[in-house]
Amino acid sequence: MIMKLVALIGAVLLGMGVAQAATPTDEGSFVDLPKFGSANIGAAHVTIWLPPGYARGKQRYGVVYMHDAENLFFLEKSNFNKIWAADKSVMRLVADKAIDPVIIVGIYSHGLDRPRTYMPQRVFESLSPKVRGEGQDFLKGPILSDAYLKFLTAELKPMIDQRYRTKRDRDHTAIVGSSMGGLISLYAIAEYPQIFGMAGCVSTHWPLIDPIKADENRAEITAAWTRYLTDRLGPPAGRHIWFDHGDQTLDQYYGAWQTKIDAALINVGWQPQRDFETRSYPGTAHEENAWNARLDEIFGWLLGRHVND
Repeated sequence: MIMKLVALIGAVLLGMGVAQAATPTDEGSFVDLPKFGSANIGAAHVTIWLPPGYARGKQRYGVVYMHDAENLFFLEKSNFNKIWAADKSVMRLVADKAIDPVIIVGIYSHGLDRPRTYMPQRVFESLSPKVRGEGQDFLKGPILSDAYLKFLTAELKPMIDQRYRTKRDRDHTAIVGSSMGGLISLYAIAEYPQIFGMAGCVSTHWPLIDPIKADENRAEITAAWTRYLTDRLGPPAGRHIWFDHGDQTLDQYYGAWQTKIDAALINVGWQPQRDFETRSYPGTAHEENAWNARLDEIFGWLLGRHVND
């Protein structure tokens, strides 16, 4: 059965890049797609984690899409020799019967294009030319986030749903990321509410641009976020969002911004603890070890409500 599954995966992914499938173990298995073809963003590197028992069973699984896959699973591939260890978090929570097992789909960042891939296009383009100009040294080119979301929703997710035993509905589809990955996760659940029912926005970079420059333009950027959350995100309608931040390094800037975001959400009908959760982690910095340490809480809150579905 295992060999048939590996052969099937290899055949299905022909033309999408070389699929490298590991033998399933008690810790699940990985399928690596180094060059998944996309008409929207060019070739993308994708790694899929299938939970333990996937090859032997027939059940369907919810799916968590995660950005910056280079920092999710393998120390040797990570940018900073730190990882989220997302697969290990899921296995712990499943063992504790806190969540049902899920498939994780990790999408590698586009290197130097990462900032403009994750920058919410509608929000940034609503800013004044002056503030947009402050961000250009950081972005170094046109924003690509709308194209990235088209890749996720029109190319990657359909393939995942076709080739794997997934629960395709939005209530079992989450999107999670940190820093600017938190921004694109919020953008995804706002722009595609019919596809993503859960978003994890970890150490979210609310200032959009350099935090010092953003502080000089706080009123304008806050107003842009408020308009966007009101006009595009709207009421929860069954969706759920996790927010968090520390108070060290970059995270030291996020608390005040998060307070404004929370108020904007409440104004459009989101109830704290029910529809969204905001937590702070004093003493923690803007880095993968901190996100690893709280990932059980993140996944537990986002995915736990579906454990009996």
